[in-house]
Amino acid sequence: MNTTPKRTGSAAPLEYMTTKKDEFVGWARKFSLFPYPFVTACCAMEFMSVSSTPYDTDRFGAALPRFSPRQSDLLMVVGTVTHKQAPVLLRVYEQMCEPKWVIAFGVCASSGGFYQNYAAVAGIDKIIPVDLYIPGCPPRPEMVIDGIMKLQDKIARDRHPIFTENF
Repeated sequence: MNTTPKRTGSAAPLEYMTTKKDEFVGWARKFSLFPYPFVTACCAMEFMSVSSTPYDTDRFGAALPRFSPRQSDLLMVVGTVTHKQAPVLLRVYEQMCEPKWVIAFGVCASSGGFYQNYAAVAGIDKIIPVDLYIPGCPPRPEMVIDGIMKLQDKIARDRHPIFTENF
């Protein structure tokens, strides 16, 4: 007696996998963030403390910063961005591979901070799209960890179109 189920096409063995692929790829991507720190100002001290032992971003899959935009998928803009730095920030963003995410770290990156003058950009969202804003001057490490976790939830909920109908 043959109890093997009949297959209706060449995609039948992958039927279950293709219905759950977005959840699987989202889970894998959310725990494999490779941050590129674009650090310009005093928020750098808080950025360094986030990577230290008490807070340890390694628990969230965002431990090792990459110092090449071609090897990273998370751009963390930390601190004030001036108009002279704006083209550099845009070039770094354009060199990153897809999918890519951006975190504005601190009030200066989010809105220009208390630098209301001609030199500071009033928020990096005028240059590049931002996925998450972390407020504070400087933001506490707990807020940064919470922001990374919120970004991970967003990544897990996104569609991940890496498979085609033929796979």
